[in-house]
Amino acid sequence: MFADQHEDPFEERLAAALHETGGGFDTDRTALAARGEAHGRRTRFVRRAAVAGGTAGVVLACVGGALVLRPGGTATEAVPSSVTASAKPKPSITARLATDEEMIETLKSLLPKGDFSEERGTGTEPTDARKVPAPSAGLVFDDGKGAAAIGVTVGRVQPGGTTARQAARCPDRVAIPYDACNTSRLADGSVVTVLQGYEYPDRRVADTKLWTAELVTPTGQHITVSEWNAAAEKDKPVTRTDPPLNPAQLTRLAAAQEWRTVANALPEPLPEPELPGSDLHARTDLLALLALLPKGLKVTAKSSDDGDFAYAVVDDGKGRSMVQVNVQPDMLDVAGDLFDSSSETLPDGTRVAVQQGPGDRGDQVMWTVDTMRADGRRVVISAFNAGTQNEPATRETPALTIAQMREMALDARWWSGS
Repeated sequence: MFADQHEDPFEERLAAALHETGGGFDTDRTALAARGEAHGRRTRFVRRAAVAGGTAGVVLACVGGALVLRPGGTATEAVPSSVTASAKPKPSITARLATDEEMIETLKSLLPKGDFSEERGTGTEPTDARKVPAPSAGLVFDDGKGAAAIGVTVGRVQPGGTTARQAARCPDRVAIPYDACNTSRLADGSVVTVLQGYEYPDRRVADTKLWTAELVTPTGQHITVSEWNAAAEKDKPVTRTDPPLNPAQLTRLAAAQEWRTVANALPEPLPEPELPGSDLHARTDLLALLALLPKGLKVTAKSSDDGDFAYAVVDDGKGRSMVQVNVQPDMLDVAGDLFDSSSETLPDGTRVAVQQGPGDRGDQVMWTVDTMRADGRRVVISAFNAGTQNEPATRETPALTIAQMREMALDARWWSGS
């Protein structure tokens, strides 16, 4: 019911990389990936740059940075369990295992009055491989105003880790279009981000809305709630103007104590892997990109400087053009996927691959220069004939030539920090 109907091996790999957030619901991958784990971000960028045509969206999936959780934010009142704010007091339970059916029934008990159908759930019971699955529940809910898919996933993350920090920030509007986004701090110190966006970031199905609430507690409990204004996230007609739960209700549902007791029954999260050299390059990618841009280009927008991915929107007087860069160390393990006999090999062993094809939208053009040093250090630069990857083309070709992009990608300052 909620599974993606498009049989694309790349999207299947991406869904696997997003299992923490996706669970049983294959939601908008770009929006979720924007706050994904660093290692997942690395994998997605590799796969995106490996192919050309109709796959530009996950280059921008690398957009995602670190936001340190610190006091401040918007404090809210203590959150009642039920979305309807009418839950009865229950005995204090710190942790509990949950069956598939219990996950479903918990979700139903926390929703307003309405009709339920197409129910599914995954509990905390170990599988045959003795692995505890990511608990989730989903169903179609109808409050009399139209059927809507609603799902929740429960997990644990490292407190203060990459996933926790990225869950506490709204995505870059240039990269991920949305109507509204708000991050607030609850009275217990939990941080919740409510995003009111769309199933398709490029708005090719403009009326399909996806609203999410992603909550991380100070101890690493991680709850994600997703809802649509249709009976499924894809391939179902829109049934209502907006999803059924408003931002406040989404927040209450994500903050329900019932999910936290389920999260506490899960194993401790594994330490998040660190990308070698990422600390150095996270601070210099944007600065290097801006310094290496050809003269005569006006920068109209740019990314923050706190991630391993950077972009700038430039204009040479002929229309806006987005330029992206990703700097990655130790990528020899995927060299065979990225370069072949048609790639150029320089005297020092650096390999260069050039791709020119369509972007995500039918009128977009995406040019990419992918380079890898002999020791596995990789720099990828892409340029578009539009100001973002989700809007109509603003010009015939990108503002940079392939020669200019090649010169930028091969520049030594990506690795010197100068």
